[in-house]
Amino acid sequence: MQDKVEIGSRVFIIESNRIITEVVVSGRKGDFYIVRFPGQGGISVRGSRLFLTREEAEAHLPVKPIQKGFRSPYDYH
Repeated sequence: MQDKVEIGSRVFIIESNRIITEVVVSGRKGDFYIVRFPGQGGISVRGSRLFLTREEAEAHLPVKPIQKGFRSPYDYH
């Protein structure tokens, strides 16, 4: 997948394991890519954190376990 990512292409990243954000690739150095956010700023990320489609990024989101009933934080059993 990393070979398909070129400078200027729009890709998706997952922020804080819960938010999918579209970013623009502005540079590459080895396995690291510099991406720019829609507003201001940018970060350097590994190529494994870049996804070509939103659906591909959604497939990598962690799944929360379904909790049944109320459990008090003071219940240590």
